[in-house]
Order: sequence, then structure tokens, then C-alpha cells
Amino acid sequence: MPLWLEVVISLFLLGGSLFALIGAIGLYRLPDFYTRLHGPTKATTVGVGSLVVGSMVYFSVQSGAPSLHELLITFFLFITAPVSANMLAKAAMHIGVKTMDNTRGKPWDQ
Repeated sequence: MPLWLEVVISLFLLGGSLFALIGAIGLYRLPDFYTRLHGPTKATTVGVGSLVVGSMVYFSVQSGAPSLHELLITFFLFITAPVSANMLAKAAMHIGVKTMDNTRGKPWDQ
């Protein structure tokens, strides 16, 4: 495998790991339910997607044929994560989950 391809795969893996770490820290550190939704749906989705793309490139080069399993995993991840987060946020609003005092409310309340 050429060196430039190893560098590209390494960048995908390191970048994905960094995004996943930032998403996990955001999930831990953010104060309320609504802001905690941003960690897994934004940064972690991009992080896991980048890891899977790096895996797809590596195994496509190793086998000599395109690896479509990882492409499907990435596609379903990018489709389902935002939809599930939206459903969780709507359910939380429906049952009246409160925000912390230091977070801002709805834009039209200000």
C-alpha cells in the first residue's frame, strides 16, 4: 500500500476519533437534555462516519474491490441519527423537559 494512502486512511481515523471524543465530552459536559443532543448527533455522527469511511478505504484497497458494507453503514448513520435526535427533542418538548437556567430559551421568547 502506498504511503500517501496510509496517510489518508490515518487522517480519516484520527479525525473521526477526534470528532467522536469531542462529541462524548459534549455529551458529558453540556448542562441539559436539549444541549446534550448536539454531542451525539453532530460531532459523534461525523466522527463515526469518518471512521467507517477510513475502514472502507482500507478494506477496499486490501481486497481490490469496493467495500459497500461500510458505505451503507455510513449512509444509514447519517440518515437515522438526526431523525432520532429530532424525535427525542420533540418528545422531550411534549412531556415538558425543562432547560437549565443558563441556557437560552426559544428565539421568539427573547
